[in-house]
Amino acid sequence: MPLLHKTCSLVSLCVLLSACGGNASMDDLQQYIVEVSLRPGGPVEPMPQFLPYEAFTYSAASLRSPFDVPIMAGTSAAQEPTNEVKPDFDRTPEALESFALSNLTMVGMITRGNATIALIQDENGMIHRVGRGSYLGRNHGRVMSVAPNEIELTEIVPSGDGAWVERPRTLAMQR
Repeated sequence: MPLLHKTCSLVSLCVLLSACGGNASMDDLQQYIVEVSLRPGGPVEPMPQFLPYEAFTYSAASLRSPFDVPIMAGTSAAQEPTNEVKPDFDRTPEALESFALSNLTMVGMITRGNATIALIQDENGMIHRVGRGSYLGRNHGRVMSVAPNEIELTEIVPSGDGAWVERPRTLAMQR
């Protein structure tokens, strides 16, 4: 029985393949392909004109962030503008002063003897060591103390009338 089954399968396969081998029904298709390839091509569209790229320069990076709490003039006696308060523009800026305070995160701390050093992560993922007296943030923020869960700093910001005012800020540990 299996020999009969194999023979029938082979015969039916030969019949099917012989039906596909006829060239008579393909002549019109071959002729159409030749006609289409002999047609002249149409006009080619000209290349589009590309305008040169103009880079955008963001010029408000050094200004106060619109997401920070604005300073209200005369809100308390501690924030009264004085002529004595002003940033030191002659000192060399530290690395973390190029970042907004909202883009810095306290991720840890190290204690060596009596000194406590905070670990700060910037927006690029780099970790920096910060101690008392270091500067960070765009508003001349100076670290006043480093606690286990936060950094206390004082920023010097313009008061709006040409003077400067000190503003206390904290940077809490990210959990």
